[in-house]
Amino acid sequence: MFLRRIRPRGKGRRQEYWALLESYRTAKGSRHRVVAYLGKLSAKEVSGWEKLAAKVDGKAPPPAGLFDPPPADDGLGKFASVDLKNIRLRNMREFGQVYLARVLWRMLGLDALLSGLMPRGLEEVPWGTTAAILCIARFCHPSSELYIERHFYPKSALEDLLGVSPGQVQTDRLYRGLDHLLKHKKAIEVHLRQRLGQLFDLSFDVLLYDLTSTYFEGQCAGNDMAKRGYSRDSRGDCPQVVIALIVTTDGYPLGYEVYDGNTADSTTVKRIVEKVEDEHGKSRRIWVMDRGNVSEANLEFIRRRGGQYIVGTPKAMLRQVRGELTEEGWKQVREGIKVKVVRPTGGASDGASGGDKLDAGETLVLCRSEDRVGKESAMLDRFIKRMEDGLTAMSKSADAGRLRSLAAAHERLGRLREKNWRASACFDVRIQEKEGKLSIAWTHDEKAKRDLCGCYLLRTNMAEADPIQLWRQYIQLVDAEWAFRITKDELELRPIWHQDKERVQAHILVCFIAYAMWKTLGGWMKAGGMGDSPRQLLEELAAVKSGDVLLPTRNPDGSAGATLMIRCVTRPDEHTQVLLNRLGLDLPNHLKRQRLQAAGPPAQLCAM
Repeated sequence: MFLRRIRPRGKGRRQEYWALLESYRTAKGSRHRVVAYLGKLSAKEVSGWEKLAAKVDGKAPPPAGLFDPPPADDGLGKFASVDLKNIRLRNMREFGQVYLARVLWRMLGLDALLSGLMPRGLEEVPWGTTAAILCIARFCHPSSELYIERHFYPKSALEDLLGVSPGQVQTDRLYRGLDHLLKHKKAIEVHLRQRLGQLFDLSFDVLLYDLTSTYFEGQCAGNDMAKRGYSRDSRGDCPQVVIALIVTTDGYPLGYEVYDGNTADSTTVKRIVEKVEDEHGKSRRIWVMDRGNVSEANLEFIRRRGGQYIVGTPKAMLRQVRGELTEEGWKQVREGIKVKVVRPTGGASDGASGGDKLDAGETLVLCRSEDRVGKESAMLDRFIKRMEDGLTAMSKSADAGRLRSLAAAHERLGRLREKNWRASACFDVRIQEKEGKLSIAWTHDEKAKRDLCGCYLLRTNMAEADPIQLWRQYIQLVDAEWAFRITKDELELRPIWHQDKERVQAHILVCFIAYAMWKTLGGWMKAGGMGDSPRQLLEELAAVKSGDVLLPTRNPDGSAGATLMIRCVTRPDEHTQVLLNRLGLDLPNHLKRQRLQAAGPPAQLCAM
């Protein structure tokens, strides 16, 4: 047996640790295998382990080194031998993911922020530490507070990283931690905005604003915000709340608000603009919003405050620019995407906003996507066929005498138009009654509808703006939609099981903080040339565990000695180590050393 010095490659201060190896013979020659990772050792400890290894192998001890202690003070008789056959490994815990989450928590400065906002009192566990447990659990393994208590925390290495034993993590403490955390929502949002701006040199001149909804399991009778409304999750049968999220053009979160479940999208804009100005100051920002948030009152409100906007428009407004659907004046953004500045023909009324005209300083940008042309044309074809099949069936029923009532025929036609609304305007249907018998005839002209396939309009008050740049800024709304997808799928924002109003808002705040950690990791990976998708890295780190290595020892007289427990961290494989090196992140070798028991007089353990 012998010692080997291991020096991982990486940025920052150079680290080294030691491993105890054993040599054995195979058919292909001599091989080495690791007996135990010993962590960092001093010169005296190295010498002691070398002598212990020599004694186990039955060899003479190596000659004393220049800095070894005198033989009289360091005789082999005072060293305990390790019973190699009875070395055991137990209590494997999740380490890689929680360690990375802890690094992100401290990188964002949330530990210092919450320790200042929630100073420690008489509670057994500081509320800032409880908040860290909630957010790290949401980041690593989204689950309920009961799951954190019974499964996640006992099986993770957070006990060693945070200094909180599993017995101190109960659901009641976690629930109270949610209550304390919610009180500091505004301060947390302001802090994250400043910290993320410092870390990634963010610009807050262009802000993306979008809404989503998340539903509840249960009736939520005690929560007056939980109401039924338009559900983005296709769960109109469940009460819900609406969440408005503000992100930068790169998807970094700036803030959010929670509204009643039946809140109309357009009614939230004023409150969000005032919130941003109140927390981050007034500025000539550019607001990018989807058409669902647009109303004439909202746009006028932004203009009065000196703001700028790029918004989508209702489909009905395309009819105002039908004369611009020529092949002239287009600018190519990229393959399959064309844009051009247009003027409405015969007035610029917005069919969805009561006929209000465009402001004098506004501009319309017509966009055409070849991919959307194919998709919307196929959808139109499907609805046209359904209309034709339905009208044919009505005509046969009338000819056979089964459909006799004119009122019933118009009612049936109304239902058919409602089901196939995309193609309804293409058909001109005539129902006539003659001599007690109905006749149904129709013609259809789909050219006007077909010409609009793949087209959409953008509306802005930015003077002399490049239509290509406007399109690029508007299409960044995908980052806001992706933020919702991450919080819902990766961080499991939905469904919400809490019934109390404040607990619901605290749950959403924990998801918001976890999303900030997620985006921080994505930005960190991007800076290291690793893309910006954290999921793969987290899956790789899931294989890194911590465990207790038990080293039973024997005293010089052959009696059983103390059992040495070293809580070690497994070394990542070569691929994972490359990822960690890219991040400049070094995992610790061991977390804890402890004597579990002592039988007889204690022996001196040089490695301690």
